[in-house]
Amino acid sequence: MTELDELRGHGRMTWIEAEQGWVAAPEEIVNALSSGGFEECKREVTNGRRHSWPAGGVWHGINRRTGAVASAIWVNRLLGPPALVFITMDGKSFRGDTSNSESNSKREDGGEA
Repeated sequence: MTELDELRGHGRMTWIEAEQGWVAAPEEIVNALSSGGFEECKREVTNGRRHSWPAGGVWHGINRRTGAVASAIWVNRLLGPPALVFITMDGKSFRGDTSNSESNSKREDGGEA
């Protein structure tokens, strides 16, 4: 998705392999999805138990032209922004470039490359 690729290209979202998610500002992710044609269907933010700051949230959108569904779920970090964001499109995780590195290191016969 072009809008998310632009955020990634400008260093506004970074894939964290160990977390299997993106470090980013949730609002920027939501704005990118909206700019990419997804219309908001649901948005909820949850507050932390001991603090009034938001602990995380969820956003769901649909592209009425294509029927595609996108979701962003985020967890705010205790040490400040940005949050850890998990993005899915039509049920498939939107992952970083490194997500294919393991499969690329295997040969077709199942051996190591």
